[in-house]
Parts: sequence; structure tokens; C-alpha cells
Amino acid sequence: MGKTTAATTLSALCITVLCGMAQAADVPQQLGKGEGRLDIIAWPGYIERGQSDKNYDWVTQFEKQTGCAVNVKTAATSDEMVSLMAKGGYDLVTASGDASLRLIYGKRVQPINTALIPNWKNIDPRLLNGPWYTVAGKTYGTPYQWGPNLLMYNTKTFPTPPDSWAVVFQQQNLPDGKTNQGRVQAYDGPIYIADAALFLKATQPQLGISDPYQLNEEQYQAVLTLLRSQRALIHRYWHDTSVQMSDFKNEGVVASSAWPYQANALKGEGQPIATVFPKEGVTGWADTTMLHADAKHPSCAYQWMNWSLEPKVQGDVAAWFGSLPASPAGCKASTLLGDKGCETNGFNQFDKIAFWKTPQAEGGKFVPYSRWTQDYIAIMGGR
Repeated sequence: MGKTTAATTLSALCITVLCGMAQAADVPQQLGKGEGRLDIIAWPGYIERGQSDKNYDWVTQFEKQTGCAVNVKTAATSDEMVSLMAKGGYDLVTASGDASLRLIYGKRVQPINTALIPNWKNIDPRLLNGPWYTVAGKTYGTPYQWGPNLLMYNTKTFPTPPDSWAVVFQQQNLPDGKTNQGRVQAYDGPIYIADAALFLKATQPQLGISDPYQLNEEQYQAVLTLLRSQRALIHRYWHDTSVQMSDFKNEGVVASSAWPYQANALKGEGQPIATVFPKEGVTGWADTTMLHADAKHPSCAYQWMNWSLEPKVQGDVAAWFGSLPASPAGCKASTLLGDKGCETNGFNQFDKIAFWKTPQAEGGKFVPYSRWTQDYIAIMGGR
């Protein structure tokens, strides 16, 4: 069937619903009526309806305004998100940079028409056209939140804040006189290889690492050596935020990479917890709300993407999660976040964060993500 015939057929089929998905433009030109339902895969704490804390609810009003009932499936890792999107049955996913390119190249998500999202104008210019969600001139989703992977520590163990990731990567006695063995954690995800690469970039400059996500064979092997030696120190490889928080409270864990979310929650419980931005720098995440290639509720999905960029919603999410809003106006629009919330969460540190992205082989120059996955699983398993 020729292009003209295909386009005509599609136009005939898509008068009241979102259409144009398979056309050359790859994006719809208008929105149809909401379908009454929306299925989203999200990080824990990203989509709240007041069940955890009645003050944090950016779902109820959306449902009332649109008639789209929101259903959330939480995922603890990017790999889990990619797997769920492959199975299908979801409309949107809040994908981090280590998942977004895999979803785009795997054709699991579709380009969007930003003209159908009035709140697109609110987006932080620093996030526009980010390489983790923009490919070949097409935009695959709306920026949602961003933030750093910080070093979280117990203030009783560290009266003076630790200034280096060495406390989790190298065996040593901590300020309380006890070893760090069995008292530190690392992230349970292949992308953590980049955290180790960032540490070596600073401490072994002779390796010549410039981008912690693009490692040649020699650099990669040095990073694996560091991670294998680190394993002897690890209490647990964490991915579940609630389990990590419990480990800090009950299992004697005193230092680990973490998201601001866990630190905020623990501090809220009165725990002796703080975070620091180590001298070697940090990795971080800039998350994008992406539309499934076969979304069953595209009109509701577009309405959510637009709603998610409302300054108050952005500020409330940042207050709850400890992240930074994709809309700078969110810094002042949320009483929950407060006047200094964005500053505290690292709004001015954007340029110092090595944002998660999927490693690309680039014709064999660099080690591909498939190897990161295999090797990190082996390391966690003691091989």
C-alpha cells in the first residue's frame, strides 16, 4: 500500500481519537476525547495520590479534571522499566537516561508532538533537546524531574561529612575506628559501573576517562577491577528504597549512594542522616515521561504529560522525592518545597552531574551496555 493510501486510511480511522502514529510525521496533530484510563510505570514516590501523606497528591485533581483514572505500577530499576514496557499494557513510563535510549531504539516508545503540550513552555532550557530523549530531531517524551545520586551517610559515624566516594569503594577505617567492611552499599544496577568510572576518572587520571558512560576496553577493565574489590565491602546491593532506608536504621549501614528521596524520608523520621556531593562528582538522572508505541489511552497520556509540567505539580514532586523540577517555576510554586527547596536539592549543580545515559558501542570503540549488564550481574554474584 502506497503512502497516500495509508495516510488516507489512517485519517478515516482516526477522527475522534489520537491519530497519525504511523504516518510519516510520527506524531498526532490533534487530541481526541480522553479514554477514561491511564496506566503508568513510575519510580517509587513519583506519582502520589495522598495515600502516603495527604499533602502530597497530584493525581486526584487530574482525575477530576480529565476523567482519566490513573493506575501506577512502580519499578525499582531501569531494567525493570524496560522489561515492563516490552511486555506492553502501559501508556507512559518515567524513564531515566539509562533506559530512555533503549526504549527509543527498541521502538517501545513513540515521538510526541510538543505543540499538543501547552506547558512545554515551562521546561528548564537546560533540559531541552537532551540527548537521552531526543533522537534524529524527534522528541520522545516530556522531561519530568532530575537530580543527583548523592553520598548518603550516618552523621554519628561521620561527625565531619565524608568528601570522597572512597568510603564506599576502598577498604578503610571510618571515623568511628571501625572498618567500612559490611557497612556500605552500592546500587543494584549495571549503570552503577559509571559511578565507579567517575571515581577512577578523578583518582586515576592516567586512564584517560572523559565520559564515564563511554569506556574503552582498558578503562572498562580497570573499573571492573575496582568493583570486584568493592564487593568485599558491600552489605547489600540496593534497589528498593524502603529496604535501603531500613538498612540504615537497623542493619548498621552508614554510607551508600542514594537518591535524595531516601535521605529526605530518613531525616523526616529523625534519623541521623545527611548527604554530600563528593569531590569526584556524581552521576545523576534526568527522567522523561515517555509514551508507549502502542499506548491504548493516548489522549489521557498527553493530558497527563501536560499536567505533569504544571509548576505546582513539579514543585510538589520535587518536595516529596527530593528531586529538581523540570520546570524552574516549580521552585516557587509549591509551598511543600519551600523557597530554598531547589537550592537545597542541587538546582545549581546541574553542570556537575554526569547524567545517566545508555552506553553506546559506537562501532566497537566503547564497551556496549549489554556487557555492562552481564559483568555487573557477575560481580554482584561474586564472579
